[in-house]
Amino acid sequence: MYSQKFLTGREKEIFQLLVKKYDTTEIALKLNISEKTVRNHISNVIQKLGVKGRSQAILELIRIEELKLND
Repeated sequence: MYSQKFLTGREKEIFQLLVKKYDTTEIALKLNISEKTVRNHISNVIQKLGVKGRSQAILELIRIEELKLND
């Protein structure tokens, strides 16, 4: 269903930070990108997965082993 490497490097960085409870502003500051860019990456992943929100995206990424809680 999903390709071998589903997330881009940046998408993975952002979702790893989301799992660690960083918010959009904190992620933008940490990665030195705009909040809009952070939101765009999150939206892209949500769309690729066909889910309805960040929480569902995180759960699906863990299910398909693209994301681990202890990364």
